[in-house]
Amino acid sequence: QAQLVESGGGSVEAGGSLRLSCEVSGIFFERRCVAWFRQAPGLGREGVAAIFTDSGKPYYTDSVKGRFTISREGAWNTVYIQMANLQPEDTAMYYCAATRQSAGCLWPIDPTNFPYWGQGTQVTVSS
Repeated sequence: QAQLVESGGGSVEAGGSLRLSCEVSGIFFERRCVAWFRQAPGLGREGVAAIFTDSGKPYYTDSVKGRFTISREGAWNTVYIQMANLQPEDTAMYYCAATRQSAGCLWPIDPTNFPYWGQGTQVTVSS
């Protein structure tokens, strides 16, 4: 079965940084796109970043460009999002997700296109 496990969340002050990790297993040969979403209380799930596994090409939502970086290590078993200069509006539960469809990485990313999800990791940014 597919399994995604996030880690690295925590509480930081504005301007701080965190790196989230997503360990992915069970869908390596079908995986074409891995993404990070976030959801703040009372709001919908927002696409943050995505990366094509074929090319490594990244995509970002405008609000995090220049601050967040999505990357991978090895054979795509782990996907990271490095988050710098965090702001209170970045506070949310962060989820990693994967799909076998490359089209899932086309922006804006739609959570309904991602059948595989992690449990989430909380990021809290105080001012």
